[in-house]
Amino acid sequence: MQHLRRQSLKKAHRSASSVPSLCRFFSTEEREPIHRRPVVTFEDISTATYRVREGIQHTSCNYSAFLSKRMGYELFLKKDYRQMTGSFKERGARNALMLLTPEQKQRGVIAASAGNHALALAYHGRMLGIPVTCIMPTIAPLAKVKGCQELGARVILHGAHILEAKIKADEFVDTEDLVYINGFDHPNIIAGAGTMGIEILNQVPKADAIIVPVGGGGLIAGIALAVKTLNPSIQVIGVEPENCASFTAALAAGHPVDTNTKPTLADGLAVPKVGANAFEVAAPLIDRMVTVSEKAIALSVLRLCELEKVVVEGGGAASLAALIDDKLPDLRVRFMQRAHQTLTTALATIAHDNAGASL
Repeated sequence: MQHLRRQSLKKAHRSASSVPSLCRFFSTEEREPIHRRPVVTFEDISTATYRVREGIQHTSCNYSAFLSKRMGYELFLKKDYRQMTGSFKERGARNALMLLTPEQKQRGVIAASAGNHALALAYHGRMLGIPVTCIMPTIAPLAKVKGCQELGARVILHGAHILEAKIKADEFVDTEDLVYINGFDHPNIIAGAGTMGIEILNQVPKADAIIVPVGGGGLIAGIALAVKTLNPSIQVIGVEPENCASFTAALAAGHPVDTNTKPTLADGLAVPKVGANAFEVAAPLIDRMVTVSEKAIALSVLRLCELEKVVVEGGGAASLAALIDDKLPDLRVRFMQRAHQTLTTALATIAHDNAGASL
């Protein structure tokens, strides 16, 4: 594995040096930053791992004896809800903040978020001395609104949903010259999320598959790029709720599309249109997408509470829901065949987003 990583790092450095600098422009529809190829390189992720190391928790990826026995897999849980604000969002937030220019750091950043991204920016903005403005829709959980305020962020409640909050954030970008940081589609956010992929391979080097909850696509984009660069044989599988299958729809169309959504317990994954940058990175790398029922999501939250003694949001439990819904039977067959031959195998899944994170 170490030899493979050294080769991959050399390859990434060569490829990064052969491409021009990223050119940024805005789409006329959403004003999100879109970058020319390559959107993110493995070098971006590897350097992000070093960059954020002092401010991000190196979270555990533990074997779950109880869940493994019940599900019929050798199952490991990557517990990124143990970050200080309760979600993996801190990885990208800190990376993006640290890459700002001195002038940008002085002016500050802004984001539209209903919770976890806002908390991550607020926390690391305070740690790094960077002013943070969070535009949060009125439906944002009170605990997360209060958490951002207590962390020193300027919080403005606006709009009935995240799109209206984003429009208001754009106004501040224009009037106050703030830097807008998208919570799942900014390349530096994607690179930060990818640091989790490197951690998982260090912790579970013999993993057969990594199951990733998918909302806007930033997490699976970063993890897929990191994992497939270091070990292409590992499957990267995305999971999203049936009630908001926006990445599945994007794969069918060949590009991100607006998706009709219904209410879901995995509200953190309820993104009606995946990010353009995230899709460009993830689409060629992930092995498959599966959708899960609301019943399976609810049962996954319950099982994690009962057996792992943790409380996670529906979005964090979605990866386990894919197993409860029996959407990956081929992995169970593969495990049983190898176990019969006394070989070892592992399936790593990711739980994230601590419900009502206490700050």
